[in-house]
Amino acid sequence: MVPLTKKRKSRESTASEGSDSTEATAKPKRSFYAARDLYKYRHQYPNFKDIRCPNDLSNLRFYKNKIPFKPDGVYIEEVLNKWKGDYEKLEHNHTYIQWLFPLREQGLNFYAKELTTYEIEEFKKTKEAIRRFLLAYKMMLEFFGIKLTDKTGNVARAANWQERFQHLNESQHNYLRITRILKSLGELGYESFKSPLVKFILHEALVENTIPNIKQSALEYFVYTIRDRRERRKLLRFAQKHYTPAENFIWGPPRKDELEGSKAQKTPAPPASGPNSQISTHKKSKDSKNSSLAVHVNSKSAEEKKVAPGEPEVTDRPSPEPSSEAARPRITEKDGDAENLNSQPEKTMSSPAEKKESASPPERDEEDEGHSKDCENPGSTDSHDDVLLQ
Repeated sequence: MVPLTKKRKSRESTASEGSDSTEATAKPKRSFYAARDLYKYRHQYPNFKDIRCPNDLSNLRFYKNKIPFKPDGVYIEEVLNKWKGDYEKLEHNHTYIQWLFPLREQGLNFYAKELTTYEIEEFKKTKEAIRRFLLAYKMMLEFFGIKLTDKTGNVARAANWQERFQHLNESQHNYLRITRILKSLGELGYESFKSPLVKFILHEALVENTIPNIKQSALEYFVYTIRDRRERRKLLRFAQKHYTPAENFIWGPPRKDELEGSKAQKTPAPPASGPNSQISTHKKSKDSKNSSLAVHVNSKSAEEKKVAPGEPEVTDRPSPEPSSEAARPRITEKDGDAENLNSQPEKTMSSPAEKKESASPPERDEEDEGHSKDCENPGSTDSHDDVLLQ
């Protein structure tokens, strides 16, 4: 008999393995909140209104070292000089990040002020503020185990990357900080710095597997902070190439094999009766009319030949008015075929119904023109899927 303790251990091990397998195979889900938040950011915050007075340049004054950040009361120079390398303080203090990387949205520190459009323009013009802003960015990159290599925004592993990557892989609240840093870079004139950082994080998470826990946030948040659609698509293609399992990749457009499968499932629609069928029936009716006309003219000429040979050709009696049928030109079958081959069916008007039919295309053209004008100026709609697919 197997001891009870061994049975319990085997049950616990199988249960843990089952939970691990379900977690590994669980398909990720998109976040509607993230999509809506980043859509507003990429489109410059639609319906955004500057609540603060334009003269209240709190973020710019902080970066000019004129006021400390609240509630700690620390100036920017002290943060850049004394907090740099103090990873414990940078990890456990949660009030400085809103001042170092301001946005046009409220953060968790209610003492920090949102950026205004006027303040953004003034910030970009102030060299002192820009210099300190880049130093703050370098300080936070080093905190994550990354270093800035050039002036174009390229990054690489720092000397302490192993220790810091392990910490970054376990402290997921820092992913929110990275999202804020990326947004602030775009607001203050450094949009080009975002793609190199996101590409580096995706490479470390998906290829090197040094920070695997960050890949969900990188694909759900980091990528979609980039305003250039082409840059986003490049990053998504890179991520899709290295993502495992491949069938769980849910970001960006569907793959080609999925599109081909969906097209194959669709049944072909029955051929609709187009204008060609109407033209053929129109030609048939015209051929029948021409043939009956030719028979009628031939019978009339045969009756005229039955006149007696002795009868004079010219008489004193006045000749009757020529009938409408006799005034018509003689049409043989050969002429009728040539006419059918060389003429367009829209130009024949042998009956009132045909005249009405031939007059209808200009009316349809006017309707189509009006419809095309309506299509050229559609009403403004907020497409949510854009939201989910761009």
